[in-house]
Amino acid sequence: MIADTTFIDSIEWLKDHSIFLKYQDPIAAFGGQSRQWQNPYGKSRPEDFLDRSSVWFAAYPNALIGPEGSKVLDILGSDKLHHLLSAIGIEAIHTGPMKRSGSVSDRGYGPSIDGNFDRIELQIDPNYGSEEQYQQLVKSAAEYGITIIGDLVPGHTGKGPDFRLAERNVPGFPNLYTMIEIDPEDWSVLPTVPPDADSANLLPDVLDELREKGYNLVGMLDAEIFARPGIKDSSWSATDVVVGADGRERRWVYLHVFKQGQPSLNWTDPSFAAHRLLAADMLHSLHGLGVKGLRLDATMFLGIEGRAEGELGWLAGHPLSNQITTILGMMIRKFGGFSFQELNIDLEKIKESLSFGPELNYDFTTRPAYLYALVTGDGGPLRLMLRQLLEYEVPLMRMVHGLQNHDELMLETTHLQVNGDRIFEYEGRNERGADLFERMHTRVVERTTGDRATYNKPFAMPGVCSTLAGLIAATIGVREIHQISRQQIETIKQIHLLAAAYNALQPGVFIISGWDLVGALPLPEKTIPSLLADGDYRWINRGAYDLIGNAPYRGRSVQNMPRAPYIYGNLPEQLQDPNSFASRLQQLLELRKDLRIARSELVLVPEVTDPAVVILVNKLPNPRDKLQSWQVTALNFSQFETQQELEYTNLNGMARVLWSNLQGRYEEDIISLDDRPPTIQLLPWEAKLIVVSPPGSFEPDS
Repeated sequence: MIADTTFIDSIEWLKDHSIFLKYQDPIAAFGGQSRQWQNPYGKSRPEDFLDRSSVWFAAYPNALIGPEGSKVLDILGSDKLHHLLSAIGIEAIHTGPMKRSGSVSDRGYGPSIDGNFDRIELQIDPNYGSEEQYQQLVKSAAEYGITIIGDLVPGHTGKGPDFRLAERNVPGFPNLYTMIEIDPEDWSVLPTVPPDADSANLLPDVLDELREKGYNLVGMLDAEIFARPGIKDSSWSATDVVVGADGRERRWVYLHVFKQGQPSLNWTDPSFAAHRLLAADMLHSLHGLGVKGLRLDATMFLGIEGRAEGELGWLAGHPLSNQITTILGMMIRKFGGFSFQELNIDLEKIKESLSFGPELNYDFTTRPAYLYALVTGDGGPLRLMLRQLLEYEVPLMRMVHGLQNHDELMLETTHLQVNGDRIFEYEGRNERGADLFERMHTRVVERTTGDRATYNKPFAMPGVCSTLAGLIAATIGVREIHQISRQQIETIKQIHLLAAAYNALQPGVFIISGWDLVGALPLPEKTIPSLLADGDYRWINRGAYDLIGNAPYRGRSVQNMPRAPYIYGNLPEQLQDPNSFASRLQQLLELRKDLRIARSELVLVPEVTDPAVVILVNKLPNPRDKLQSWQVTALNFSQFETQQELEYTNLNGMARVLWSNLQGRYEEDIISLDDRPPTIQLLPWEAKLIVVSPPGSFEPDS
């Protein structure tokens, strides 16, 4: 009887902590209320989002260093931090996922296995702070004109209370997940679960055998994320024997598009359970915590479907992903927020998804190409992808252009992969999309990992696990990052600012991380062996940093991540030096705001005579009754000095340089365009911001 009571108490404890059972509380507050109809929601409103905030700081909670006894929200909520970020030009903080994540077992909590993208409860993770502290962060940041942006994770949860209740077959909970009960007579087909685990991954032949026995599993998928032999051989795993709420023993097979600890939600279950779970999460973030924007994680993997025998299951590009993302985008707008999505697909589908879905999309289209240009000195692929955006009429204003984030430096140009058999006109010749796709990532990986730079690691998707400063270090031939010379640091800073200029001097959002701001380098493997045990090397680019400089002697973050090696210093130090990375960036962002570049329009990517040069011509938004002004971004991705003539018949007036990564903010007349096209002089790895202003047109603030 005692055992029965304990078991019942365990079920009740799981229910008390379930996200799914909490959906009624936030939803009930809007039932029959007029405030449900205060905001337009049918169409995306990127202009409203950009006018509120177009320069973001991407925080990573586990990486923040603070004084002894502080928590993450003490640091993120610091008035000093908000002052420093505002001084640089930051208008929003994307906090990263901060709700409790990981797993539960016997009422005990296990750690996150994927940087808090395995959410299990609505409450803020107590290790980060409290809900009240998060609400205070929102209020404090607002005093500096900074918006707070949070996260939704629509693809999966962690193995938290909701999944444990699903395993126990508590009514309603198996509907949340893509899971199938296996008859005891077929348990012999399933692998044995190791003693230190609660599930075991399925080999492809096990999936085939289960399908032969009549279990309608989708089987192997056309995109196997994080696949590693012996760790993840398929996207399906089997649970151990679990005693259900009815006392019956069961084993389940469940889908996890990502890791075993991230069971995938079922967005087509007739109970609409996943919809209700995400609605509760969304309303809690917008109206409980007070955030104004939400990032939608990995929205390309929300639907699966079986295909004919012998074919891989349909995951990549499934139309359900777009439909669910559109619903979420509309719901977020309806209840007063905005959203952006992590969607890496071809441009045709990105354009479709942005019509009625989220306001913005990560710029995965040009990111691999600009990284390729940084590493190889060849701007050809970048010019190609920018022209593809113009061809497909996908405005750059709808993109979030970023430097480092918590993931690898991604090199997967999906648009070329999807259009693998298409012939692209590239640098005066014809090239297959598949050949360009392969060349772009293989050359970058070859030149920045392996014997050339053992501190960087290749990633399977494909990409490079490193910080941006670490990638640049490999590019200029640094073999040992603990022996970087002063001159090499200056060169890394110069190229890093070149990357910042490319991303900031175009329409849309510019986002920068703490790793960029301090010039972080990758962590040595020996400092985080347990985190690398499953072969996920992205942890080496997630080292800790101290932006404020209030804990100079602490070697770890408040979440116990080792301090990353860094080459620029904290923000107070940098802002005292006009030639520092942060100060040069500050000058750039001042001009970006003055010229309203976030709301500009890319109109031309001109032909060039030097393959290392990339030029973008943007039409600037005009004040009423003013003549048209233009903004030109000129970038030299090589180590050699060059010059380029700019021909564009619509340009007239005076062309002036207003900023370069080598000199900071200054003013230099190039030439009157009434005479002849201007010639742009570019030193090695130089970026220039040029404005063409007819007489009487808009002038940036001096």
